[in-house]
Amino acid sequence: MEKNAIPAKSYSPLTLAFMGDAVYELLVRNYLVSEGNCPVRSLNRRKIELVRCQTQAKALVFIWPFLSETEKEVAMRGRNAHVGHIPKSASVGDYHAATALEALFGYLFLEDQGTRLGQLFALAMESAKRQEDESFALSNLPQ
Repeated sequence: MEKNAIPAKSYSPLTLAFMGDAVYELLVRNYLVSEGNCPVRSLNRRKIELVRCQTQAKALVFIWPFLSETEKEVAMRGRNAHVGHIPKSASVGDYHAATALEALFGYLFLEDQGTRLGQLFALAMESAKRQEDESFALSNLPQ
């Protein structure tokens, strides 16, 4: 892919989030397929769990200490952007945090920082795995 001539910081945070949404979903799909062959229905169900805004919001909190100051600045621009609407299934806070994560991923993609994208995505998947383990543990507690 040809290097983008426009600096990524010059894009609006919602444009960065627009790109980051696609990048994040592609990374999730690649991650799921790399775990092994399974029915598409299962892949899609798991993909939805990983890209939903609640999971992305928790991932942002998890990766925050690992971000550079520039990355935090980009994420905060995304978090503070006026998104226009919030889905009924999401809280305002989760939706804004998910937008922040997507803006960050869009920024890193447009800046051609694939290695850093991979590092942060691995942390996001670690966050999701920990959430999954906690949910499993809580669901197995005696009633």
